[in-house]
Amino acid sequence: MKKLVGIMALGSALGLGSVAGQAGEVEVLHWWTSGGEAKALGELKSTLESQGVSWKDMPVAGGGGSSAMTVLRSRVMSGQAPTAVQMMGFDILDWGQEGVVANLNGVAAEEGWDAVVPAALQKFAKYDGQWIAAPVNIHSTNWVWGNKALLSKLNIAVPESWNDFIEAMEKVKAAGFVALAHGGQAWQDATVFDGVVMATGGVDFYRKALIELDQEALTSDTMRQVFDRMRQLRGLVDDNFPGRDWNLASAMVINGDAAFQMMGDWAKGEFLNAGKVPGTDFVCFRTPGSQGAVVFNTDQFAMFEVDAERQDAQLKMASAVLSPEFQVAFNTVKGSVPVRTDISDEAFDACGKKAMADLREAVTKDTLVGSMAHGHAAPAAVKSALYDVVTAHFNGTMSSDEAVTQLAASIQNAF
Repeated sequence: MKKLVGIMALGSALGLGSVAGQAGEVEVLHWWTSGGEAKALGELKSTLESQGVSWKDMPVAGGGGSSAMTVLRSRVMSGQAPTAVQMMGFDILDWGQEGVVANLNGVAAEEGWDAVVPAALQKFAKYDGQWIAAPVNIHSTNWVWGNKALLSKLNIAVPESWNDFIEAMEKVKAAGFVALAHGGQAWQDATVFDGVVMATGGVDFYRKALIELDQEALTSDTMRQVFDRMRQLRGLVDDNFPGRDWNLASAMVINGDAAFQMMGDWAKGEFLNAGKVPGTDFVCFRTPGSQGAVVFNTDQFAMFEVDAERQDAQLKMASAVLSPEFQVAFNTVKGSVPVRTDISDEAFDACGKKAMADLREAVTKDTLVGSMAHGHAAPAAVKSALYDVVTAHFNGTMSSDEAVTQLAASIQNAF
């Protein structure tokens, strides 16, 4: 018997489940609390309200969702599972294994999800052949965001190679500005690491090291070079970076206090929310050296078992998430691109069009790979092991040789 089924049944018997919502209401647990994220989420709220479904908001601040997952486990253990939970990657599959998720196969079949959602995403939206989550978007992590006015002032072109990138940031630092806006949090360090691995070793090395977890790749000279490059980046951030939230780092670039930020394309939502225009106020480009590959993660709403009275609202939410209208409305605000392959890029800005073109190229060339930093390359235990080593190296005095040794050992011990 699944581990939590008995607990859920007990909660239902005690009437605990009824507090989570009534008919015509969805209770949604999420960590979209920054300005751009909240604005994007408002699109889904509006869509559901137009269908007579009210929204009970349950925000839990904290980029990456670790705090939200702690809250979720407590809710499920007490028999009070929310209607839907923002979730990513292997976390979704873990909850599928627990046996407490809803079955969305009916709405998925009726609306043809299998035909329009890429197989790489379906891997994380299904468990044992059953749709258990509604994918919202496709993000990618190997992006750099730059302040166009500052770059123009310093006569810096968009860098095409890693060496160009480092030289550009050194020029920024010498001019008295922050070269790289960054937040010293483990998930942010790991997000940068995604792009550096891809830029340094290419897609084949990325797969071997971070998806196949090949010990030869993990202990290679290439991985040592990755950590050398992380050390370069450490010397280009400002002294106040520890603990800084990612959106505050974005604000540094938006305001012209910093030149660059290495962050997933959810950062674009912050630029748009500030009224900035791509190509005019800011530039977007792939981590130099990683062009042609897309390191992806996808936000989804995992649906949990609810009583019969609330199932209609839950299915309406799942349907709304995959509707073409919502996919365009949400992703043009969020900074991501649609999960559906049948949507035009007409409504998207320059960075959005580039992201959609990059995604098509990556699907065609088989260079679309899951993000380690955001739970789409390996299970949570492996991700946590990598977080520990990467952030200890970035924020301390650990050498590249020591980091390589510790990373390989930590990942091996995570199984």
